[in-house]
Order: sequence, then structure tokens, then C-alpha cells
Amino acid sequence: MNNGEVQKSEFSKYRPLAIAAGIGSILGSGIIVGLSATITVWQAGLNLTNAQVGFISGALTFAIAFGSLLAGQITKAFGLIRSFNSLNLFYALGALICVAATGFPMLLIGVIVTGFASGADLPISLTVISHDSPNEKTSNELVSSTQIFWQIGVFSSYVGAFVVSRMAGATGARLVFSLLAAFALITWAWRTFSSKFKTFHEQGEQRRLEHEKEANVTEKVSIKSVFAGSNRGKYMGFFFGIFIFYICWNLLANTFGQFQTFTLVQANASQSFATGAGVILNFISLFSTMAFASVSGGKYRNKFFIVGAIVQFAAMLGLALSSHALWPIVIAIGLYNIGNSIAGEAMYKVWTQESFPVEVRAGVQGFINGFSRMLCGLFAIVTPALVVPGMIKYTMFGFAGIILISFISGLTMMRLQRKHNVHDF
Repeated sequence: MNNGEVQKSEFSKYRPLAIAAGIGSILGSGIIVGLSATITVWQAGLNLTNAQVGFISGALTFAIAFGSLLAGQITKAFGLIRSFNSLNLFYALGALICVAATGFPMLLIGVIVTGFASGADLPISLTVISHDSPNEKTSNELVSSTQIFWQIGVFSSYVGAFVVSRMAGATGARLVFSLLAAFALITWAWRTFSSKFKTFHEQGEQRRLEHEKEANVTEKVSIKSVFAGSNRGKYMGFFFGIFIFYICWNLLANTFGQFQTFTLVQANASQSFATGAGVILNFISLFSTMAFASVSGGKYRNKFFIVGAIVQFAAMLGLALSSHALWPIVIAIGLYNIGNSIAGEAMYKVWTQESFPVEVRAGVQGFINGFSRMLCGLFAIVTPALVVPGMIKYTMFGFAGIILISFISGLTMMRLQRKHNVHDF
């Protein structure tokens, strides 16, 4: 069996672990899109005021952010594997509180619990994958494949919300959250009671201990030892390269995720056209992400990244130059979705998981996720004013500049990885 066949066999062997972690991504995007798509149903069914609706939406954003920020502390307090196994149980509890909600306070508590569990689960799940994987190439392919599940969650939530949209009162919203709770409970049971996963975890821990022994590691690895120790220059370089890249990328991704339909409607598209275009564009992103996942562990991934960044930059210039003309905007958004998927979050996940010791990966990724989400939440306050026809041209030129900064940070990250022998491609 040659190296390629061995690698394919390792990927297939550990794929169930990626699926179990990936369902966490489905639940993560599911709660965001599920609440967004059903919030008007909740409002009508529970007689919520507009202020209460806004407060619930904001609470979800910040609950996810704080869950991400505290992911490292959660694994430190309860252990990596126990945290991985248990978080979806808390997610299900929060979703069931929402299902049973009879008013604003109960719905708010349910949303906060679900959001916090979701925010913590993503960085922890990715760390478990990299902890258990037998080598970096398999780890990179498995980690990048989880991004596919995030987009499946977005699409499924939209479909689910559409199907139940005609149900009376809050019944449709309760059904959507019941489905999320059911998936969370199934995932919790699978992660907790799978003998195969237990074996993966034990083998991964054994490899980690052997690696520490071979490297003569005597000091316990922590955030402090990584960023204030003898290799602080290397890890600070990695951190700021990834941090700047992801903050810039996520500002745009969050903007288009929340206001893509709004932008199309402002360009005189009908609501049905804008919604239909969103479904098609979601499929484009899904297939682009699958294409990147297939090369994420090999020498072609950097070439994919460069092409993706250039396509995103061209799309922003296209949006700026097309101003408020509908079809050029649709084409430019389509190109952006392609570039966004192959030079975006999947690459960020892989970089974070392969550049830091496994003991601090959840903490580092959680901090970046949480800080970025809070920044995006604040930016969303002014975004509607930036995408109206009179401003969109100048906004897109500004976004093109942000993509350029993100691209430079990505190139810097590639150079640092070669310099410190993380990769030679």
C-alpha cells in the first residue's frame, strides 16, 4: 500500500470522529440561522416587543462569543474529552427550554444556554480531532471537512424554517428548536458512548505523551508557557497572523451572511428572487468548501488560498464598480462565495490546529472566535447603512482593502510556517 492509499485509509478510519464534531457545527449554524429565521414567529406567538426581539438576537451573539472565549478554561476545568462529550447535552437543555418557553424570560434563558454551549463546542471539537488524529495531514483534512457541516446547518435551518412558516403561533419555531434538541441529544450520546471514539481518545493521548517524552518536555504546557516561554516569538507571530486574517475575513463573511438578502433587495430584487439566490449561493459555497477540504492537507492548499483571495478581491471591486445594478451584484456575490470558501474559515481552522500545542488550541481558537464574533456583532449595528445603494460603492472599496489586509496576513502565515518547519510547502 503506497503513502496515498495509507493516508486515504487513515482519513476514512477517523471520518466518523469528524462527522461527530461536524454535527456540532451544524448545531452551531443551526441555532444562529434557526433563531434568525423564526424570530418573527416567536414574536407573534409569545407577543414579544421589537425591543425584546432585538435583545434575544443580541444575547445569542454574545452568548456564542463568551462560550468561545471560555472554551480553553472549560477544557482546563473539566478535561478536553469530557467537555467534548458533554457540551451538546447543555445545548439540548437550552433548546428544550426554548421549546417550552411561555414568554420572553424563558426564551432568553434558553437562547443564552444554547448559544454558550454552541460557542464553546466548536474550538473544543476541532481540538479533539487534532488530538486524536494520527498525523497532521489527516488532522488537516478532517478539520477542514467540518466546515462543510456548518454550511449544511445553514441550508437545513432555512429549509426547516420555510417548511414550518405557515404553522399557527409559535408552533413552527418550537418544532425547529425541537429538531435542534434532538440532534444535540443524538450527538451527545454518540460522542459519549462510542467505543470507537474512546479508543481514538486513548490512542491520541498516548501519542501526545510519547511526543512530550521524545521532546524532553518537562514543563506543563499552558497559555502562559506558550506565549511567554522560549518560543514566544514563534507563537506570537502565528497568533497575530491568524488573528488579523480571521478578523478581516469574518467581518466580510458575517456581513454577507446577515445582509446578502438585504443587499439584493436594495438593488430592486424581489424577496423571492433574493431568497432563491441565497439558496443557490449557499450551494456554491458548499461545493467550494468541499474542493478546499480535498487539498487542505497537501501542497496545493496554499495555491487554492491565493486564488481564493484574489477572487474575493475581484468580487469586491466588481461590486464597487457595478454599484446598484442587480445582475452584476449577483455575479460578484457568487464569485465572493467561491473565494470566501477556499480562502476563509476552513484555512483558519487548519492553521490554528497545526500551529499551536494541542493543550492550548481550544483556548487560542476560542479567544479568536469569541473576539471576532463580538466585533462582528458591533459592526452589524452600522452595516445596514453601509449597503444601501448610495453607499455600497464606497463600502465595497473599503471591503476590498480589508481583503487585501487579510491576504497579506495569510501570506505572512505561510511564510512563518515554512520558517518554523510546520510545513515545507
